[in-house]
Amino acid sequence: MSRYDATARCGRCRSGTRSLSGRGGWVTEQRGPDRGSTGDPEGGGPGEPAHGRAAGRGADRGRVVPEATVARLAVYLRVVTVLGGQGAATVSSDELAAAAGVNPAKLRKDLSFLGSYGTRGVGYDVHLLVEEISRVLGVTRHRNVVLVGVGNLGRALAGYGGFASQGFTIAALFDADSARVGEKINGLAVQDMSVLAASCRTAKVTIGMIATPAEAGQQVCDQLIAAGVTCILNFAPIVLSVPDGVDVRKVDLAGELQILSFHERRKSAGLEEVG
Repeated sequence: MSRYDATARCGRCRSGTRSLSGRGGWVTEQRGPDRGSTGDPEGGGPGEPAHGRAAGRGADRGRVVPEATVARLAVYLRVVTVLGGQGAATVSSDELAAAAGVNPAKLRKDLSFLGSYGTRGVGYDVHLLVEEISRVLGVTRHRNVVLVGVGNLGRALAGYGGFASQGFTIAALFDADSARVGEKINGLAVQDMSVLAASCRTAKVTIGMIATPAEAGQQVCDQLIAAGVTCILNFAPIVLSVPDGVDVRKVDLAGELQILSFHERRKSAGLEEVG
């Protein structure tokens, strides 16, 4: 029996990342194009049909956004934020696709989940794209995050300034090593794991990062869930077991290097890439 089977709060145990929609994607809102805009400003395909329940805002409908699209939306947001900072008012699908490293047809399909906000022959309104992608990704509000594990990787994460610029603040640091408790990293004192739950409640934290050794990863995951955390960014080299209602994103740095090593081996052997 799973550790979660015995509690009604946690429900069924599973591994990996859960889709909010149950269809391999994420349910979001869709606003129809407005201000004289078209779903595809430059003549691309209309995208996929809508699914799910009504979003409850005028003519909005729930749509299932594939996880791959969610990942690319984060890239588009980064690109259009930079463009906006440079004073750009509009961007064509070709320009945005090139900057994001995707083909224009895929970009237009991805943006169709937003309602697009583009004008044929002109392109996409940069300000509206920032606004709508931010809304879909849920980054229009500030979010506190806790980090567990302040070894070499944890220290680097704690000192990374890019989180704050995207609306995420590391509100607290934790470690099981008593020798590290009380140490200050980037202005935050490392706390003992015994106060994790209280700290999460006080800071209203629902997102946690794990940067511990593999052997500690699952226990830390369980403690975060018990503290009310429902989303976890996992840097530990372990596949976590979590209940329904908890979402996990795994960052496997060594695994990414192994993938690059595979491609390098094929190039060295003169083999063609497949796919």
